[in-house]
Amino acid sequence: MDFELPADDDPRRIAVRAWLEANPRPTGRQLAEAGYVAPHWPAPWGLDADAIHQVVIDDELKRAGVRRPSNTIGIGWAGPTIVHAGTQAQKERYLFPLLAAEEIWCQLFSEPGAGSDLANLRTRAVRDGDEWIVNGQKIWTSLAQHSQFGILIARTDADVGKHQGVSYFICLMDAPGIEIRPIVEMTGSHTFNEVFFADVRIPAENLVGEVNGGWALAKVTLGNERVSLSSGGVLWGMGPTAFDLLDEVRAAGGCDDPHLRQRLAALHIEATLLDLIRLRTVSARIKGGQPGPEASIRKILADEHGQRTTLLAKDLAGAGAMLGSQGMWHYGFLFSPALTVGGGTGEVQRNIVAERVLGLPHDIDVEAGQTWAEAQTGGRAGA
Repeated sequence: MDFELPADDDPRRIAVRAWLEANPRPTGRQLAEAGYVAPHWPAPWGLDADAIHQVVIDDELKRAGVRRPSNTIGIGWAGPTIVHAGTQAQKERYLFPLLAAEEIWCQLFSEPGAGSDLANLRTRAVRDGDEWIVNGQKIWTSLAQHSQFGILIARTDADVGKHQGVSYFICLMDAPGIEIRPIVEMTGSHTFNEVFFADVRIPAENLVGEVNGGWALAKVTLGNERVSLSSGGVLWGMGPTAFDLLDEVRAAGGCDDPHLRQRLAALHIEATLLDLIRLRTVSARIKGGQPGPEASIRKILADEHGQRTTLLAKDLAGAGAMLGSQGMWHYGFLFSPALTVGGGTGEVQRNIVAERVLGLPHDIDVEAGQTWAEAQTGGRAGA
């Protein structure tokens, strides 16, 4: 791939600048309808943009001080799965409000007994006429308390292999029978939740894909999740970046300590590599492929990079770091242990890479008759 970015007079830049001049303070809906929220998505929700075109759009939005709508799970995970397998009615109903962040989404995958081995899930969905009745429990559900919709996987056939009897649903989060309980972190924040289902009714038209075909769609979601979690900021794609930290160090007059300088240089290299991997992943996605093992590679790198970045921010602050007055850096340092656990543990990701990229011998999950990577493709401890 040619990573040389187009010049200022490139027609793609000119088109974005003209749109921004006509819409200097665009709403989320305007950005979505222009295709600028997820440019690589197919029209009408995106622009079928190639990797370089997408970077041009990113550059121009940043230059104009325009931020995309924030709906991480909706845009990064639910949306691509609906694009991939949703009905036309589902696409028309959900995608533009999702892109505009008019409706926030959460992910209902992990359970108390089904984290790294997600296929052990016990939440059940039973067909009842034009509805499915759901009973069970999910855990580590990010943003459930703010969400209008959730993507839910539930067991719909207990008499087949555990990977074959799973279906994928769109769940209204204020449906009768849903109870959301907060999980408060050591940061003091409330991001995660437990979600309980007691005879929750989901309309049959909210099934995504085929009955019992949900495991394949879960893998699509998880692949996009790992891409989303390993992009942008160092906190699962959110928050500050290593480049933000480097800018702060420069603004403060630089750093004379040779060991800290070496760590700063290493962060710059890591952040640049992650950007290049992001372009490679976007290119593959544009060609019609879903994220594969490279999503696991990227998540391994990004999670550990995030931990190193927030730790270095605290080390640069010296004794002042104990006061907790560094804002997002302090929060990120406390949150960073979760990075290598949530969304698929680092150990699970390494097994996937070992088997699917390096071709190393398979570990066997004797009970399921699956290789470790096959059994753990949905591996996670937070969703």
